[in-house]
Amino acid sequence: MATIEDLEKLDIRTGTIIACEPFPEARKPAYKLTIDFGPEVGIKRSSAQITALYTREQLVGRQVLGVVNLPSRLVAGFASQVLVLGVYAPEGVILVTADRSVPNGLKLG
Repeated sequence: MATIEDLEKLDIRTGTIIACEPFPEARKPAYKLTIDFGPEVGIKRSSAQITALYTREQLVGRQVLGVVNLPSRLVAGFASQVLVLGVYAPEGVILVTADRSVPNGLKLG
């Protein structure tokens, strides 16, 4: 069982998607996201399997929550630096976000 200390190790922050590119090299349908996590964390990139419910145009400008302190993961030759959070629904992954616009880089607490 995970402990509260385990959860506290994760650095989960708000960020705004500033670019979204196709990712045809990925094994499963995905996008390459560029996300601004504010001045402390900066700009990070992520591979995200969210193509079922979101178009590239819908994603640019959208705020998301992401885990910013995990090691990079190589996905089809692309360094994914952040884990963007979402929930698995039957129709696809639904992004987790704040219920109102907030500054980039705020920590989940």
